[in-house]
Amino acid sequence: MSKIRTMSETLANKIAAGEVVERISSVVKECIENSIDAGAQNIKVELLDAGKKQIKIIDDGCGMDREDACNAFKRHATSKLYKDDDLFFINTLGFRGEALPSIASVSEVMLETFDGDVGTSVHIKGGETLEVGVAPSRKGTTISISNLFYNTPARLKYLRSEPSELSNVTQFLERLALSYPKISFVLANNGAVTLRTSGSGVLLKTIHEVYGSTVSSNMLEIKGSNDDYDISGYISKPIVQRSNRNFMNTIINGRVIRNIELNKIINDAYYTYKPDSTYPIVVIKIETDPTLIDVNVHPTKQDIKFSKMGELRDLLTKVIKEALYETMLIPNAIMETTSSDNEDKDFDDEFIESQLPSALFVREEDELPKNVLLSDESEPKNRIDVQTEIEFAPQKNVQIKSLELHPVGIAMGTYIIAENKEGVYLIDQHAAVERINYEQVLKGLLTNKAKTLLVPLQIELSSSDMTCIKSHFDMLEGMGFDLEEFGINTVRVNAHPIWIKESFESDTIRAIFDLLIEKKEGFDILKFNDKMAATIACKKSLKGNTRITLELAKTILENLVLCDNPYNCPHGRPTIVKFTTYELEKMFKRVM
Repeated sequence: MSKIRTMSETLANKIAAGEVVERISSVVKECIENSIDAGAQNIKVELLDAGKKQIKIIDDGCGMDREDACNAFKRHATSKLYKDDDLFFINTLGFRGEALPSIASVSEVMLETFDGDVGTSVHIKGGETLEVGVAPSRKGTTISISNLFYNTPARLKYLRSEPSELSNVTQFLERLALSYPKISFVLANNGAVTLRTSGSGVLLKTIHEVYGSTVSSNMLEIKGSNDDYDISGYISKPIVQRSNRNFMNTIINGRVIRNIELNKIINDAYYTYKPDSTYPIVVIKIETDPTLIDVNVHPTKQDIKFSKMGELRDLLTKVIKEALYETMLIPNAIMETTSSDNEDKDFDDEFIESQLPSALFVREEDELPKNVLLSDESEPKNRIDVQTEIEFAPQKNVQIKSLELHPVGIAMGTYIIAENKEGVYLIDQHAAVERINYEQVLKGLLTNKAKTLLVPLQIELSSSDMTCIKSHFDMLEGMGFDLEEFGINTVRVNAHPIWIKESFESDTIRAIFDLLIEKKEGFDILKFNDKMAATIACKKSLKGNTRITLELAKTILENLVLCDNPYNCPHGRPTIVKFTTYELEKMFKRVM
């Protein structure tokens, strides 16, 4: 007797529901995407007990006739694809024809729809059609889904608490509202409205409706394009950050997606503008030819593949950096900010310091860039050349250069107090000098200057480690090393970068080798140099509780405004905050 049989359509739909319908937010997602594809301008979601009891979605889209309303619940029935080539030109949110039959197989569904002719109602339970009748003549579609997973108890028990499920639905609706600012969205749970957008078509207004005035007033508009992509939207100033990636909204051709590589590109563009442990709030819309992306890689359609990711990376990085660079980013002191310690997952400072304990610093001062502001460990210096070795484009940071800050005092041995006609500024002297040193030291590291050894070093490795290090010879030579294979599993070092401290050459080089071996293909020389410069700059900068003269404070300010990013130290902490004249007078009741 044959063992292989074709499963019933009901069973197949239940299996498909396991991939498509993961939780309540998945049901809401699939139904609302159908409403958007139907041209709805007003969409309302009504939940009972966060959707565990009932999910109702009401739209004013084009509706369906009787035949389409019945066919919509058949597996792989769709109005969006008709031939194979259509897969390469997908312009709708839904296209597989799996969602409605999958949902109907694990719940009880009531559908009422009207296309302008005759209203139709369809009642389905557990995938079985119970009744098809006439519905009221209200333009659009209303779909009510009750008792989700009633016939699949294994799935039902994995639904989370009501607050958790409601939070996920709300988060999805927020993302969708930001994707379609022309559509009005309303979300209500047990009669209480938790989200409402106006459908004004103005993205910044929608951001205000979703995230509030603090966020919307601190957003920067971005716009750019190349031959393959058009980018528009808003990114937050570094003063407004969050502790997770949930506020990073990326929309591709109207589709909300979650792409790890795309989020990393956005976050990396903020490098040194914020701590690595926080994330920006962004709403970025990307338009491209449908043939350049593949949305058919996951049942939820929330991840896609790009055929020209390199071009997108370059454009996205460029528009974000330009927006940050062209804006005055000095935060007002009275504004609440989010901050945390730097936690880099690839090369954090503590890891580098543990690997290179005392070998980070050269012994002779003149082997580093000559303009570095030394810490209080060295002899205090009030004479520092304003002209640095780094060339800064004159058009950059024009706003902060025009502030003309005048230092008037030092508070707590830590903060420089400066003023101009707009208000009073506090400058963290350690963070400011750290930023100046960082950019100058990085310039020195990137010159790849090398020191030739009179007596070459010989470093023995295991066979596996030797294989790894040999594969990175080119990278190490780019850092300033002169290496050659010498005997069995031995590397001879004829020259090394000048920043390695004398008498610590062997330990330092071994530590770098260990980093390479541990990271293997993930080792990033640019990031390694960057972190090295940040660590050196921190160690060699003015410390807190160090009294300095106003002359030195003036020199620090003059050097700070010449930096590529004068607003943050290399770890993303702010260097300067502002008390406006109005804020000061308001605090002292001079104005009401």
